This record gives sequence, structure tokens and C-alpha cells, in this order.
Amino acid sequence: MQAKLAYVIKFVGRMDEAVRYHRDTLGLTLKFQSPEWSEFQTGDVTLALHAASKDNPPGKVQLGYNVDDLTALYENRGANGIDFTSPPRAQHGTVLAKFRDNEGSDCSISGKR
Repeated sequence: MQAKLAYVIKFVGRMDEAVRYHRDTLGLTLKFQSPEWSEFQTGDVTLALHAASKDNPPGKVQLGYNVDDLTALYENRGANGIDFTSPPRAQHGTVLAKFRDNEGSDCSISGKR
């Protein structure tokens, strides 16, 4: 398996302000904006702004990876040492799972079933 960093997700308390900052101050190219999720084009990795919540307060950052075969990776989780916190499931037009990295940070991973 080779994972590829695909997303950096930043949780924000005020989406409109966060979009303006990243677009107007930092000069990032806005792909699209919504009240819950906005994305910026930054090359191979997408910067996503996600509305903050109780579990994900403003300022928290989560990394999102992509692999070719998420099902195989999940099925071999005992051997590969990945601490999955949720199994692969269809979400947001893709298949996503959640895991914790070696330091306990929440991460997401997407891929084909």
C-alpha cells in the first residue's frame, strides 16, 4: 500500500471569514464554497475548510489520505498496524474510513472498494 496525502481539512468557526482569508489574504484559488465545506486548489493536495463542531473545534486540522484499494487495506488492518476508528463506507461521493495515526491524531482515508 502507498497512501497519498489528498486533503488537509481545517475546521473553522466562521466559514465566510475563513474563505475570505484563504482566498483574499493568502491568494489561494477557491474551487467551491458552501456553509459546511469549502475547497481550495493548492496543487496535488486540496485544502478543505469544514464547519467546526463539538468534536472538531475551530483550528483543529485533520489529514486525509487516498489509497487504491481501501477495502483490502481495511481487511488487513491487523497486519498493517492501522488503528481504524470507522470502517469504509460511502460518504460524500467516495468511500471513506477513519483512523488514528501513531500519535492519536484523527485522519481520514479514501479509496476504491
